Order: sequence, then C-alpha cells, then structure tokens
Amino acid sequence: MNLDWTILNRIQGTMNSGFMDMIMPKITLLGSAGIIWIVIGVALLISKKHRRIGFLVLIGLLLELIIGNGILKNLVARPRPCWLNQDFKLLVTVPKDYSFPSGHTFASVIATTILCLYKKEWGWFFIPLAVLISFSRLYLYVHFPSDVLAGAVLGVIIGCITYYVGNKIIDNIINKKKTRGEII
Repeated sequence: MNLDWTILNRIQGTMNSGFMDMIMPKITLLGSAGIIWIVIGVALLISKKHRRIGFLVLIGLLLELIIGNGILKNLVARPRPCWLNQDFKLLVTVPKDYSFPSGHTFASVIATTILCLYKKEWGWFFIPLAVLISFSRLYLYVHFPSDVLAGAVLGVIIGCITYYVGNKIIDNIINKKKTRGEII
C-alpha cells in the first residue's frame, strides 16, 4: 500500500499542471461507463464486415460489468485514495463505488485486447487510448496504481478469453446452421 501512495504522490508532484488538470477529466470521461468502447462496439456491430468483433467487444464489456463492478469491487471493498485523503482537491466528482479493480482500465483493456487480436494495426490507436484512460484514473486520484494494474491484467485475460472462446462459439453456431441448410 505504501508503494501505491508513493506512486500517486509522485504523479501529483511531477506531472501536475494546468494543462493536465484540463485534459485528464476529459480523457477519463471517455472511459466512464465504458462509453467510448460501447460506441466502438456498436459501430463495429453495425458494419457487416466487422459485426463479429463488435459483438465480442460488447460481450467483453458485459463481462467486465459483471466481474469487475458486480463482483470484485464489492468483494474486495477497497476504499479509493480520494476517500482516504480528503484533503486532495478532486477535478472530478467523488466516485461512489469501490476502488478495486479500476473499471475504466478493465473495460479499456478488454476492448483493446479484443480489437488488437482482431486487427493488430488497430493497436496504434486503441492502446494509447486505453493507456491514457487508465493513467487518468491515477492522475485524478480516484484509483491506486494496484487497482489500475489489476484492471489491466484482468482486462487482458478476459479480453483473450472473450476473443478466442467467443469466436469458437460463433463458428460452432454458424457451422450448425450451415449443416441444417439455414440462411446465415
């Protein structure tokens, strides 16, 4: 826990600036409720060419909601740094749910993992976006670094499982429909 505080204080001591104070709340807003990833998933779902990957992104986000926000946050019940150090002037509204794991990071990394497994070149855009959203949670003092790290690790795991298992399930469904002569 001391390392968490050391990193948070170092971020504030070395990176704090008017520009960062202006931009970080906007970046974190992109990840709030997974909105940017939901929009991307729906946009891909609309496109016939990328429909499968859009569906998998949305399934991954649903898994994050169940596992991260529904189970882990309530099971671990870790207070947020801004709850423990109320002297810190927040640039965002005080979150009401628990800190562990970072849902912004968890959702961002799930979506990014799925998208990058689908098309590696998409990583040039999605990886920096996920990193910025994750870092914003530290800069804004609403998560500990270990919350963000756990969200990232869990995000890669759930993202990979969603991508590989989801594709197998979809392929099985398609193959069954083909063998029955159904229109796909």
